[in-house]
Amino acid sequence: MVGFLTAQLSVAGAPILIREIVGNLFGLACAFLGMKRKVWAWPVGIIGNALLFTVFLGGVFHTPQNLDLYGQAGRQVMFIVVSLYGWFSWVKSRNQSGDEVAIEPRWATASERIGMITVAIFATVICANIFEMLGSWGPWADAWIFVGSMLATWGMARGWNEFWLIWIAVDAVGVPLLLKGGYYPSAALYLFYGCFVIWGFVSWVRLEHQSDNDQQKSSATDQVPALAAAER
Repeated sequence: MVGFLTAQLSVAGAPILIREIVGNLFGLACAFLGMKRKVWAWPVGIIGNALLFTVFLGGVFHTPQNLDLYGQAGRQVMFIVVSLYGWFSWVKSRNQSGDEVAIEPRWATASERIGMITVAIFATVICANIFEMLGSWGPWADAWIFVGSMLATWGMARGWNEFWLIWIAVDAVGVPLLLKGGYYPSAALYLFYGCFVIWGFVSWVRLEHQSDNDQQKSSATDQVPALAAAER
């Protein structure tokens, strides 16, 4: 176990933890399975979160990146909590529908969007002050990454198309922060993930449009017998 915690690669003279690479690969696999609306996205993501939790507490675990990003570490814990909810929710939805896919994409309602924006603003301010008191490096960026990630994960569990857009906003802040902190594999994943998220967003929007069209066709088909009966 100790050997795995300390195992490193050297890239261009910079030490990189093996578990940071592995944890991010699990995160990428989670995103891909999420785009496909597969329940396995959640347990796969939880494994990655557990690994990355140890990575972002560099001062505690004495990693090469000797910086404690409490927001990044804390969000891994929250990821696990929210992922357990998402896992349960998707399994329940899949069992009720009888389909292989676990969720039907949709846009959030106006009240849901207002709620997300309100939480994003107030939670970011509160978390930034907490992280600053704890001595976090880059507290404001760290706070938004923490809050935005929670909102995105919650949105994914609910099947909101907007969760992809929140991830883009998280990545826009996360890449510069991680590069400055020396977390190069995580920064590379964020950069790649930003492109992947755009693909996922387009995919979910198309699925929603297709579902709406199918429902309209089904409704029109159901109306034909009713009209015929009325004419008699």
